[in-house]
Amino acid sequence: MRKNLKEARQRAGMTQKQVAEYLHVTLRTYQRMEEGTLLGHIRSWDALEDLFDIHQRELRAETARAEPEEKN
Repeated sequence: MRKNLKEARQRAGMTQKQVAEYLHVTLRTYQRMEEGTLLGHIRSWDALEDLFDIHQRELRAETARAEPEEKN
């Protein structure tokens, strides 16, 4: 998951749909970018950097996925 991207969107008071429309991509495409399952086009990251005023390198950073706990 790209936690920084999600948090930036939430701080801006925007929904995923609003950001998708801003980027001219489908809602599902943006959701996958935010989930970290789709890289997305560099133009989208340039636009997100401008929209949120955060360097795209920081927005693209993925958080480690939690490993399932072992059951004893």
